[in-house]
Amino acid sequence: MEKTFEKYESKYKAVADKKRLHIMNLLCQHGAMCVCDMVPLIGMPQSKLSYHLKILLDAEIIKKETKGTWSYYSLNQKEVDNLLSEELCCLFR
Repeated sequence: MEKTFEKYESKYKAVADKKRLHIMNLLCQHGAMCVCDMVPLIGMPQSKLSYHLKILLDAEIIKKETKGTWSYYSLNQKEVDNLLSEELCCLFR
């Protein structure tokens, strides 16, 4: 049970930030995007955006696919669904 709590704790910490929620919303609306396309839409420097993307990647909230020299980020829908899942709800019943 402790590992389950730790897993959800790290995921919720990752999404408990307004900027990261904004990134997730962009990816939901636009699908896979590279950092260069996100910068003007999100209004933060590339270095800060990359920092937030790394946190979301580490929590497996988003996925990264590299094509040549470009990296494209997309929502990991399975993990987002798990955050809202019956599994989590059942822990508190």
